[in-house]
Amino acid sequence: MSSTHLTEIQSVPTSGARGVEPFDLDGMHLLAIPQLAYDMPDTSADMNGGDSDTDLLLLKRGERGYEPFQRVPAPGGEDAEFFRIGDRAFLAVASIRTGNGPYRYATSSHVLEWDGTSFAEFQSFDSFAAKQWRHFTIEDRHFLALAQGVVLPEQEADNRPSQIFLWDGERFAHFQDIDSRWAYNWHAFTVDGHHFLAHAEHVGPSVLYRFDGEEFRPHQELAARHGRAFAHFTADGDFFLLVARLQSDSQLLRWDGTRFVVRQTLHGPGAREFAVVPGPDGTVYVVRVNFVLGTPAEPTTDLDSEIYQWRDGQLVRTASFPTTGATDVATLHDDEGGLLIAVSHSLTADVRFAARTVLYRFTL
Repeated sequence: MSSTHLTEIQSVPTSGARGVEPFDLDGMHLLAIPQLAYDMPDTSADMNGGDSDTDLLLLKRGERGYEPFQRVPAPGGEDAEFFRIGDRAFLAVASIRTGNGPYRYATSSHVLEWDGTSFAEFQSFDSFAAKQWRHFTIEDRHFLALAQGVVLPEQEADNRPSQIFLWDGERFAHFQDIDSRWAYNWHAFTVDGHHFLAHAEHVGPSVLYRFDGEEFRPHQELAARHGRAFAHFTADGDFFLLVARLQSDSQLLRWDGTRFVVRQTLHGPGAREFAVVPGPDGTVYVVRVNFVLGTPAEPTTDLDSEIYQWRDGQLVRTASFPTTGATDVATLHDDEGGLLIAVSHSLTADVRFAARTVLYRFTL
């Protein structure tokens, strides 16, 4: 099964790309791509190796597609999150580590601010194996959440829980810690007037938190382990939440008015991210990108990723497309109003970091 929906239109050289963040700013269409590592000469392939003193790539759309615009030092880049507060524009960058072996997971992750011509550092946060920033609002409050942590026997004492920060009018201040040991991701959404925040955890439960006006309180468990990412959509009058899991089957959950219940299992491990693609006729499509199978010592990165279509009350797999170590998928529009899909690939088929981030035109 191959994809009849995707046509490749540009392949961008990247290295260990762990995310792709499209955004518009001052009339420009930009892409931010964090990079985990560069390949080092005369070293064997190692998905957890490489030189992690990397730059965040900022690309600007021009006549020939996306072209280099700015590079910002961001070692061990795992995520970039663009957001606005009033008329100010920010870009938060998560860094998982520094060095080229041995690696230091106790580092810092930064929020950059747009000064009218480029992004410059605004605020720095101590972090440990940071994976993702997520900005979200509840009423007029701006929150910024950092998913972080990794379980390493020799560094257990240095591990940190995930953290939520709140904008105080001048900067982000600590708001709440979230119990975690090896966290990956967040997803904020509102349903039936409840403000929820889903938190993905690898070695423990991925938990859905509900904001009670004072703090985020556990509402329900979403997955026992192996959590990586979430996405939501509505169809047939129901609200659905997708839960991606790397080493287990992923699941589609339905909101029953008080809790999420399993609606469908999306079989097969490897899921890293989802993107929901609304069709012009209201049909819902879901793009799932798969990262790796196997073990870190013997990973298989050359995997098919998948496209599902909502049909008759369930997601039906309708197409697949080749990816290598895919880590993120994002949707964006071109200047003619067409729909584009950007997929970051973090590893090549032979487990090198010099993989590419690919833009596709999405057609029904």
